[in-house]
Amino acid sequence: MATNSIRLDQHLIERATIIAKALNRTPPKQIEHWAKIGEMMEDNPDLPYEFVKQAIIAKAEREAGKLDAYDFG
Repeated sequence: MATNSIRLDQHLIERATIIAKALNRTPPKQIEHWAKIGEMMEDNPDLPYEFVKQAIIAKAEREAGKLDAYDFG
């Protein structure tokens, strides 16, 4: 993955550093996470945040091979 340097507000970086430490992420990964959520919320304004969060978790579980097929009966 290619990377670029960008200028960010110092307050955003400080906040990301605090949250990242609490969630065992790096500050850049925390900012990427926020950007991903923001993009998803803008693309789907009618969806609640919790639904978007659970969709991200489900995608990660699927990519890790941790989901079981659901039997519709």
